[in-house]
Amino acid sequence: MHLHRFHGGLKLPDHKAESTAQPLLTMGVPKYLYVPLSQHIGAPTEPLVAPGDYVSKGQRISRAKDYICAHVHAPTSGRVKDIVEHPIPHPSCLSAPCIVIESDAHDQWGDSRMPAWLDWRERDARSLRDRVRAAGIVGMGGAAFPTAAKLNPRAGTRIHTLVVNGAECEPYISCDDILMRTCPEAILEGARIVAHILGAERILFAVEDNKPEALRALTDARRADEADFIQIVSIPSIYPTGGERQLIQVLTGREVPSAGLPADLGMVCQNTGTLKAIRDAVLHGQPLISRIVTVTGPGIREPRNVEALIGTRFADLIAAAGGYAPGVDRLVMGGPMMGFAIGDDAVPVIKGTNCLLATRPQDTPAPGPVMPCIRCGECTRVCPANLLPQQLYWFAKGKDFDSVQDYGLFDCIECGCCAHVCPSNIPLVQYYRFAKQEIWGRERERQKADLARERFEFRQLRQEREEREKAERLARKKAALARKEPDQGTKTAIDGAIERARAKRDGQSTGDASSADRERADG
Repeated sequence: MHLHRFHGGLKLPDHKAESTAQPLLTMGVPKYLYVPLSQHIGAPTEPLVAPGDYVSKGQRISRAKDYICAHVHAPTSGRVKDIVEHPIPHPSCLSAPCIVIESDAHDQWGDSRMPAWLDWRERDARSLRDRVRAAGIVGMGGAAFPTAAKLNPRAGTRIHTLVVNGAECEPYISCDDILMRTCPEAILEGARIVAHILGAERILFAVEDNKPEALRALTDARRADEADFIQIVSIPSIYPTGGERQLIQVLTGREVPSAGLPADLGMVCQNTGTLKAIRDAVLHGQPLISRIVTVTGPGIREPRNVEALIGTRFADLIAAAGGYAPGVDRLVMGGPMMGFAIGDDAVPVIKGTNCLLATRPQDTPAPGPVMPCIRCGECTRVCPANLLPQQLYWFAKGKDFDSVQDYGLFDCIECGCCAHVCPSNIPLVQYYRFAKQEIWGRERERQKADLARERFEFRQLRQEREEREKAERLARKKAALARKEPDQGTKTAIDGAIERARAKRDGQSTGDASSADRERADG
């Protein structure tokens, strides 16, 4: 198969052998699990349990309220100890609501386990998407976008190709590599299920050339008659080939339009871990309650890949990998390029946790002082999105948010290539993130203002309508009274009665006055 090349990128030391030298370790059930209500892109979920409730393994404990959302399930059986604010994996190091489950050590499934669908080929796409949604599956490459929504392209969109992302291009991360070596049949079956949902005619399975064991395992697991349907492709290990847009360009030579989606080209991209989770949900009725995490770095005594339940504390994973090496000063969730520092190893594993990277000061020396941009153009040379990072930097720094959008800010994938090669040590990605947050914040404020204006205008229209309706009612009432105006004879009779009453009253007043005069005279 002829491969293509995207613009830019970097050739980085992969550091994957350290964690793949050991076999996959499946952790036991910890005493406490801290399960966040939100582990995905989109709206948070709504809890379905309360403190003191007993939950079984796989039971849904919080439900998705919106379309871009994913259910959360109990990773094991036990008692809900509490629903509390607890630190979660996030660059802000803030806390968020978590359901705390105290394990009963039985790890028992309950009646809520979904039935196995061995006949999935006889199921329609909607039923299978509903199963994926019911299982709470999200993209497991790190973005954590709800998978059911991704498997439901816009009406009229024809999907002809499923792209399976086995690139795993960022240094140190090897959870997909070990998964492809260990469970190639499950991944391929998940790919077949997704192709059936999408109506895809072919599957392009991309594996970087620094993963020969994974490539061999997948090739051996593929059925002999599927060589044309499932094409397993070895691609160069250039960072960030694992980016969705970059991978599609490498495989097909086509570029996803700016502000567009792969579906616009008739393609959908899925991660290997996501495919296995889909296979487990369809064939075994198992929701997403565990995942493989790479625990690695110079700060880990025995780097390896660990399969852990969602909600397991980072500290427990690190203990399973032999604990910290002396001198550790930094723990990162993700890789060295796109990961973020974690301030507390008590935070739990979530659906998007793919790697824990522990480093020492000598492994990640502090960058030198930030100096003025020398316009060397290195950032432009390595940008995989073919942007002008230098211009984006100037506009973001000057808070010229209109211009920064004109130069394609939202096409930036924040891969960090530009900052990696910058000789002036400018934290370019931080400026881009700042600009994105400011633009999103202003857009939210604009939407609020628009909503307030619409409410005010609606109130004005309502008041005007009520005034108009009131005036119309009064007019109708006056017209009705006018129609009931008495005739001339009746009016004359009424006037005569009024005159007689008035004369009678005057006569009584005169009589009373005469009586009073006589009384005074007699006196």
